[in-house]
Amino acid sequence: MASNKPAPEAPSPFSTDIYGGAEQSVGEWNPTEESIRPVRGRHRVAKQRGLARSSTVLGVGVIAAVGAGGMATAQDKAPVSISLPDSIADNLPDAKSLPGVGSFMSDDAEAVPVAAAAPLTTAGLTSAEAEQGTDAGEALRARILQQAEQQQASADADARAAAEKAAAEKAAEEAKKQQDEAEAEAAAKKKAAEEAAKKKAEEERLAKLAASFSLPASSYTISSTYGQSGAMWSSGQHTGLDFAGAAGSPLKAVHSGTITSAGWSGSYGYRTVLQLDDGTEIWYAHQSSMDVSVGQKVTTGETIGRMGATGNVTGVHLHMEVRTAGGSAMDPMAWLTSKGLSV
Repeated sequence: MASNKPAPEAPSPFSTDIYGGAEQSVGEWNPTEESIRPVRGRHRVAKQRGLARSSTVLGVGVIAAVGAGGMATAQDKAPVSISLPDSIADNLPDAKSLPGVGSFMSDDAEAVPVAAAAPLTTAGLTSAEAEQGTDAGEALRARILQQAEQQQASADADARAAAEKAAAEKAAEEAKKQQDEAEAEAAAKKKAAEEAAKKKAEEERLAKLAASFSLPASSYTISSTYGQSGAMWSSGQHTGLDFAGAAGSPLKAVHSGTITSAGWSGSYGYRTVLQLDDGTEIWYAHQSSMDVSVGQKVTTGETIGRMGATGNVTGVHLHMEVRTAGGSAMDPMAWLTSKGLSV
C-alpha cells in the first residue's frame, strides 16, 4: 500500500544535532558576530595552509639575519607535510562563503599571487648570483670579505699617503738644511775671500809705505817703550821709544820732510825735529852730533845725526818721539808699525 509520506531527504552535513537532540533541518550556515559565542579561556590556533614550511622560513630568516659565511641553508631540508582528517576537510565551508574573505579571492587563477619559484635562501642575492646558484651565506660572506678588503686597501692607501707625505716633508727639510749649509759655507768662503783680499791690500799698502819709510837706526836694541813708568823721567812716564846702540852710529830720516829744529834742548840733549808732509813731527834726542840744519829738506833714509848720550841719560841711545801736528805724543812703535815697519 502506497504511503503518502514524502521520501526523506538526504542528510545534510550540517543537519546533525551536535547536542544529541532530534535531527532538525538547517539552512546555509552564515556565522556573524551575534551568532558566534566568544570563546573563553585557552584555545588553539590552527596552523594555516601555506605555512607548512614555517621551520624553513625561520631557518632562512636566521641565516639572512646572521649572515655567517658558510652556514648551512634550508635548501636541502625536506618539506613538512601537514594533512587534515577527511571528516574535517569534508565539512569545511567554502572559503569564498566566509565573511570578508570572498572579496579577496578571484576566480582568475593568474590573479592569485604565486610564491617565487626561487628558494627563500636566495634572499639578498643579486639576480646573477641567484642564477649561478650562489648560497646566500656564501654570498654574504663574500661581500663581508670584499668590504673588509676594501677597508684594508683604504687603510693601506692612507698609510702610504701619510708615509709619502712624511718622506716628502723630511726630504724638503733635508734639502733646506743642505741649502742653508751651502749658503753658510758660501758666505764663509766669501767672507774669508774678502778678508784675504783686504789683508792683501793692506799688505800691499804697507809694502808701498815701507818703501817710503825707514827705521831711524840700523843696529839697535829696544831698551824702553812708550808709557813706561819710572823716576828717571820728569813726567813719571816715558814719552818715547829708546833704541840703544853704538855711539856715533848713523840716525836716519824715517820719511821725507823738513827740518824744523836742530840744537840743544835741555834734558833731551842735542835734538833734531823732522816735520813730515802731513804735519807729524819726529823727535831725535840725545844725539852726539847733528848733520842737518833748520829748513833743510831730507828724504827717506838720509842721515840726519849720530847716536849719543847727551842730556838726561843713563847710556848711549836714541830717544825717539812721535807727535801730532797739534803736539800730542803717541806711541812710536805703533806708528812705525802702521807704516809697514817691523820694529
